Amino acid sequence: MRLLEVKNLSIEFKTESGFVKAVDDVSFTLKKGMTLGIVGESGSGKSVTSLAIMGLISKPGKITRGEIIFNKVNAIDLLKLPEKEMQKYRGNEIAMIFQEPMTSLNPVIKCGKQVMESILLHSDLSKKAAKEKTLELFDEVQLPRPVSIFNSYPHQISGGQKQRVMIAMAMSCNPSILIADEPTTALDVTVQKTILELMQKLQQKHNMGIIFITHDLGVIGEIADHVLVMYNGSIVEQGDAADIFNHPKHPYTKGLLSCRPPLDKRYKLLPTIASFMEADNGSNKKAPGGARQFSDPIIVNYKERKKQHEKIYSQEPILKVRNIKTYFPLKKNLLGKTTEYLKAVDNVSFDVYPGETLGLVGESGCGKTSLGRSILSLIGSSGGQIIFDGVDITKLPFQKLRALRKEMQIIFQDPYSSLNPRITVGSAIIEPMRVHQLYANNKKRKLKAIELLEKVNMDSSHFYRYPHEFSGGQRQRICIARALALNPKFIICDESVSALDVSIQAQVLNLLNKLKEDYNFTYIFISHDLSVVKFMSDRMIVMKDGKILEIGEADKIYTSPETDYTRSLIEAIPKGIG
Repeated sequence: MRLLEVKNLSIEFKTESGFVKAVDDVSFTLKKGMTLGIVGESGSGKSVTSLAIMGLISKPGKITRGEIIFNKVNAIDLLKLPEKEMQKYRGNEIAMIFQEPMTSLNPVIKCGKQVMESILLHSDLSKKAAKEKTLELFDEVQLPRPVSIFNSYPHQISGGQKQRVMIAMAMSCNPSILIADEPTTALDVTVQKTILELMQKLQQKHNMGIIFITHDLGVIGEIADHVLVMYNGSIVEQGDAADIFNHPKHPYTKGLLSCRPPLDKRYKLLPTIASFMEADNGSNKKAPGGARQFSDPIIVNYKERKKQHEKIYSQEPILKVRNIKTYFPLKKNLLGKTTEYLKAVDNVSFDVYPGETLGLVGESGCGKTSLGRSILSLIGSSGGQIIFDGVDITKLPFQKLRALRKEMQIIFQDPYSSLNPRITVGSAIIEPMRVHQLYANNKKRKLKAIELLEKVNMDSSHFYRYPHEFSGGQRQRICIARALALNPKFIICDESVSALDVSIQAQVLNLLNKLKEDYNFTYIFISHDLSVVKFMSDRMIVMKDGKILEIGEADKIYTSPETDYTRSLIEAIPKGIG
C-alpha cells in the first residue's frame, strides 16, 4: 500500500540576492512497513523535504509546486490542508525525530511530562492514563529506570537516552509514518547501533513507514529498503538499497560511499566527493576507450609505515602523562566536604612522541575529552604529572603556563561555538598572535593570518568576513588556521570532525594530515568514531570509565582487539551492505 506520495515537490527560499531553490522537482513513494533512506550532504534539500511533509515550511520558505498525498484511508493532499486541519495529522499520523535531542526537548520541563503533553494533545486519555502510557513507551524504547527518567530533566540523562525519549514522544500516538532526521549523527557508534535496532523493532511491531534522513550512506545501509540520493535540491539517484551500494551510478553517490575511511585498508588520502564530480566533468584522466574515470586512492605501503614508526618511537617523548587523575565532586556533606567523586580520568599513563598522531577513542563519558583538557590544564587535574618538553606543567605558575600555551593548542568539536560571532575571522586568527606578542606589528600579523587561511584552502578575501557567512566545514578550517597561528608543536583535536558531513570530514582529515607533514606536528586525535581514529592514528588508546583498556598500533588494535569493549566498538561501525 502506498502510504505517502510526494510528487514534483519544489521549494524556494527568499534571500537578499533573490530566490534560492532548496528542493527541485522531487518525487518519491513510501509504502507501509518500508524504510526509505534519504541521503545527501548539508544543503542537499533532504531536511527541507521532510519539513514540507510535516507542514513546517514557513517564510521566507515557499512551496512553489507539487503534491504530498497521504493515503491511510482516503487520498489527501497535505499541502492543501489549512493549518488547523494539518495539526490533526502532524504528530498524530506523521511524527518526526529531530537530529539534536538536547535542542528538541524543553530544558525546563521533565522528560515524562513532555511525552505526556503529546499524548494529551492528540487523545482523550486522562492524565493518569497518559502517565501510564508514557511509562509503557519508555519501557518499549528500552530506557533504563523508566520512572526515574520520567522525573528527570533532559540535562540529567545521556544523549542516547534523550534520543530514546524523542522516539517515545514520536511513537506516542502510533503514527503511520515516522520521519527520522539525522537521529544518530550526534551519538556514539554503539548507541547509534542500538537506536537503529530499536527503530527497526518498533517498525515491525507497528508496521509503520519510516523516512530516515542522513548524510552517511553506511548508516542508510543498516536500515533502509529503498534509497534516494539528493544533491543541490534534486534526486540524482534512487533505487533498491543493495543496488545503490553495490552498483552506484552517479559520481556523487560514488563519492559519498568512498569518502568514509575504509576499515580493510589504509589510504594515504581519503577520496572526496569533489574528486568524483571533477572526474565526471572531464577533469580527470581518461580510461581506455576515451571515458574518464576517478583515480583510485593510494594505499599506504606498510613497510614504509613501519620504517616511519621506528623513526618516531626512537625519539624521546614530547609528552609524558603519569598517573593523571581528574575527579569531579558529585556529593558533599553538611560541612561542605566532598563525599563522592566522578572519576572522569582515573590513574592514566602514556607517552606521546614527536611527529606522532595518537588516537584516543571511546564512548561519550569514557573520559577522553576530560583527559585532553587536563593535558592542556584547561581543567585542573586531581593528581599525577603531565610532562611536556621536559617540564611538569601541573606545577607551573599561571604566567609560565600561559607562555607555554602557544606550544600546545586545541581544535574543538563544534566550529559554530568555537568562533566569536562578533569579530571577523581575520581578527579571530590575529588575536592569539597579539596575546603572545608574535610578529612585530598588526600588518605582519595580518599577512600571517592570510597565509594561514590560504594554507587551510580558504581565500584571502575571507579575512574580512564573519563566522555566520561560512559553512560548518569552512568554520572548522578557520579554527584550524587559528590553532596554527602560534606555531605550536602539539595539537589536540577534540572530536574536531564529528559535527561535519562525511564528505567535508574527509577534506578536513586530509588537511590535518597534510599540515602534520608540512609542520611536523604532534597530534592527539580524540573521537568516538573508531574508523576515523584508525585512519588518522599511528597508535591508538581505547578508553572506558576513565581508564585505558588497551593501547597499541592502530591497525593491530582494529584487527586483533584485546578486549570485548573494543570489539563492540568495531562491530558497531556501520558497514553498509556487502
